[in-house]
Amino acid sequence: MTDDDLKHGADHLRPPGSDAAGVVAHYRGPYADGPPPDALVIHAPPLDRFGVEELRRMVVIYFVLVAAVVRAIGAWVVRRRGRSFAQAASDGLVEGFEQLGPTFVKLGQLIASSPSLFPAPLADACLRTLDEVRPVPPDQVRRLMAEELGRPPGQVFRHFDDVPLSAASIAQVHACTLPDGREAVVKLQRPDIAHRMNTDLRIQYFFATRLLSRFKIGQRANVIAMVEDLHEVTNQELNAALEAHRQTQFRDHIGDFGDNAEITAPEVYWDYCTPHLICMERMSGVPMDAFDVLADRKIDGELILRRGIKVWIEAALCHGPFHGDVHAGNLWVLDDGRATYLDFGIMGELPDAWKSAMRDILFTSMIDQDYARVVRAYQRVGVMPTDIDPEVAGPAIAMVMEPMLSKGIGSVSLGEQLKANLELANQYGATAPRELVLVSKQLLYFERYSKTLAPDYVLARDLYLLKNIFPEEVATAAAQRGVTLPD
Repeated sequence: MTDDDLKHGADHLRPPGSDAAGVVAHYRGPYADGPPPDALVIHAPPLDRFGVEELRRMVVIYFVLVAAVVRAIGAWVVRRRGRSFAQAASDGLVEGFEQLGPTFVKLGQLIASSPSLFPAPLADACLRTLDEVRPVPPDQVRRLMAEELGRPPGQVFRHFDDVPLSAASIAQVHACTLPDGREAVVKLQRPDIAHRMNTDLRIQYFFATRLLSRFKIGQRANVIAMVEDLHEVTNQELNAALEAHRQTQFRDHIGDFGDNAEITAPEVYWDYCTPHLICMERMSGVPMDAFDVLADRKIDGELILRRGIKVWIEAALCHGPFHGDVHAGNLWVLDDGRATYLDFGIMGELPDAWKSAMRDILFTSMIDQDYARVVRAYQRVGVMPTDIDPEVAGPAIAMVMEPMLSKGIGSVSLGEQLKANLELANQYGATAPRELVLVSKQLLYFERYSKTLAPDYVLARDLYLLKNIFPEEVATAAAQRGVTLPD
């Protein structure tokens, strides 16, 4: 196959089974019958290895970051334009992150998403890493596509756009049209991304353990755990087969209770999926935080949000994998009025014991306010010591939580609620597990949308969210409160 074949889609090559335009009529990729079990296993290389390759890369990182910061400070000295020294240095550091590539862009995203843990100038400067990163050039895209599919994209798709719709740190999304005319997108991983990102993560871990953890700011931000978590999440995202499999699971379970018709997720087209490429249904809409657009369309934002949270809770407590990254770019309102979840690279799955505990916590919050049940749930999963009397600790938790949980989301931050809960848990020697942290993070995302779309919405008292989890108890409570639940 020549470079010219790749550039033009090899439309002039007409193998047997192709249509008149050179498209293979019945293409079946390696995952046409679904991915084999071993393809769903995450193979994360060790994080604590440090060799010659890491040393070479570390030298490059040092010079890139120093040069970027020095340039930014030099420009600040010449024309300050109302910025402080810290702002200029932070802007330079983020410029260095962008030059160094996906791993450091992801680090910037982590800093931007945790502003309370980092100096304000740095967290603010990192906000721009949340936007799109530089895409892979079109000629390289076509080469990667040909390597993945075994044929140039012009032989597999009726149309393929080598200019991406969006580009993120690990992959980018391209529009395409399937041979049968269905509009689709492919999510294509960047070249050699796993090797490059794990090399950078080992370097970050080296600095976190040998240097940053010795300073107060590093201890406060728990940088070692932060890099370890980034390593785990990154290698999870790098497994395209696992992502597509979980996306399919999530989508297939949405309608299990016979409702939730207004919430969806893109269908995966397995015939066109490979180890580094996911092909799926194309969705058309706007992100959940496009508040002006939703208002212009007269969309009932509160109802859509409630439906979306309900589906998420049912996924977490009933079906298995739940979406672990519900920022606005991954939760859209579609042109037909439905809402859809997107990008399933980060997913969580609660162990059965934690599903039971979370059921008890939500039942208490939304139905009967018996916080002794919450203490017993925490004891079952090892968060609270067993020698604590639930009848004593329960009322103490209720005194802290109830005044806040009864307010509209626009009046109180879920972050404040979680902080109060964790502080109280610490008082009793409790520890916060990773599962609870991941669940809490998604609730904080929902909070952001609620403050604009439905400032008076009381999430912690919304019986509708538990309609399918505790059907009889919810129906009784709704009747007693005179509440009508939506479809």
